[in-house]
Amino acid sequence: MTASLWTGFALTLAAGLLAGNCMLPVKFARRWPWESTWLIFSIVSLIILPWGLALTMVANLPAVYATLPISAFIGPVLFGAGWGVAQVLFGLSIARLGLSLGYAIVVGLGALLGTLIPLFVKHSEIAVSSKGVLLFAGVGLMVLGIAIAAWAGRKREGTINNRYGAAVGIAVLCGFLAPMLNYAFAFGESIGHQAVLLGNSSEAAGYAIWPVALLGGFVPNAAYAAFLLSRNGTWKSFRGTWFPDVWCGVAMGILWMGAFAIYGVSSVLLGVLGTSAGWALFQIFMIMTANCSGLLTAEWRGAPRSAKWGLAAGLVLLASATILIAPRS
Repeated sequence: MTASLWTGFALTLAAGLLAGNCMLPVKFARRWPWESTWLIFSIVSLIILPWGLALTMVANLPAVYATLPISAFIGPVLFGAGWGVAQVLFGLSIARLGLSLGYAIVVGLGALLGTLIPLFVKHSEIAVSSKGVLLFAGVGLMVLGIAIAAWAGRKREGTINNRYGAAVGIAVLCGFLAPMLNYAFAFGESIGHQAVLLGNSSEAAGYAIWPVALLGGFVPNAAYAAFLLSRNGTWKSFRGTWFPDVWCGVAMGILWMGAFAIYGVSSVLLGVLGTSAGWALFQIFMIMTANCSGLLTAEWRGAPRSAKWGLAAGLVLLASATILIAPRS
């Protein structure tokens, strides 16, 4: 691999490490209910940080937006809104299934669709090349590894019940909607192209896409949190002591937006398959990190030996998939 590809690979790994741990701080909230933490997380990750990064990293940002037609914003906003629904479902999935199994189902489906759809739509000629064959083989290993990790998580949970079935259903729906944020970035290229025309580098131009896409995602996230705060009468949680719980939401937002900001840069450095192979690698590193975090936070304590061996096998397959998926030139 060239130096640019190695840098892109390393940044994708860093993005996966951050994203795999972005839901971890919610475990340490002590006073606030889930919806209070989620509202803070949404404001930080979907409004404050993307706009702060865009205004800092993109020169002439107002001019970039002003010179584009309205049609350039419709796709990213709508894809972002679809992802926003997935984000709500994702939080519920993690709360009900845990880090390991929740990430396996949601990220597994999201990785498959988010990898293949940009490939076929934007680079269909590569799909039938040797690069495409390696990518498909790697995606196959990735899906198998995710399936085994999900099976291991199921063994860890014990007996099947109605609550588990409903939680899995939520996770599956989330998995179909989750890659829409990658679609927003992959198909929001006119925004990035305009930023380049106004003097920005390709790496910096990606920051101009995030505020548009994440604005669409903010609406369902904030609306759902506000609905729960009203229904449960938990707005009062903001009247008491904010610390340390507020930092859980802030930390989640920093980890999440930091991950996607880094992914945006790495997808450019990885070349033409950045939003396909790069997305797959991002998801693999995220799943591996989330499972390791699940182990460290005692999610697997008391799990049967077969479940632990299944988790180990899934992680080995995911590691093997990275070798096939990683761009070589």
